[in-house]
Amino acid sequence: MPAVLVPEGYVRQVAAAGGLPIVLPPTESTSQQVLDLLDGLILAGGADLDPQLYGQVAHQETIGVRPDRDAAERALALGAMQRDLPTLGICRGMQLLAVTHGGQLEQHLPDAVHHNRHRPEPGVFGEHLVRLKINSIVQRALGDSAVVKSYHHQGVADPGSLEVTGWADDETIEVVEVPGKRFAVGVLWHPEAGDSPALFDALITAAST
Repeated sequence: MPAVLVPEGYVRQVAAAGGLPIVLPPTESTSQQVLDLLDGLILAGGADLDPQLYGQVAHQETIGVRPDRDAAERALALGAMQRDLPTLGICRGMQLLAVTHGGQLEQHLPDAVHHNRHRPEPGVFGEHLVRLKINSIVQRALGDSAVVKSYHHQGVADPGSLEVTGWADDETIEVVEVPGKRFAVGVLWHPEAGDSPALFDALITAAST
């Protein structure tokens, strides 16, 4: 049976940070009404984005696209930016923020960096260091650097109008922020799978003010 699911880590981290987690189904027609009820938004990880969203033909490794999620979450991202709603994009969510702001993805990152450390094997998180820009939103939450858990084979080739504020140890883009917004951040790793609640704390703090 089709189901609407998110990994428990998202729910656990939001609740631990003092938020009330609500899981949204991928329904584009109701996205704007839903946003009016929210204090903050997380765009979660998951399937590859359809390359047609950024004008590319699908790479052979781009699989399992979800047009329903693409349409619904793009509408949510655009609506959240219009409202200045605190937003955290995680992995796919970070890529969606980039594409929504005119960016381009690297469809299969190992082609560019010649290693698989961002996703070592199916079901296994990679770990690597991320360097963060001084005085960025994420640097204020995590410090100058952090060891993170990653699970992605795609990356951001061009951030569009977003500001890049974090880089992996292979210099690929790991963090983007939307200029002029109080909290609109995308991270390519999976903080919901890690031990640090700092990004979720920062999101809830922004959503509470």
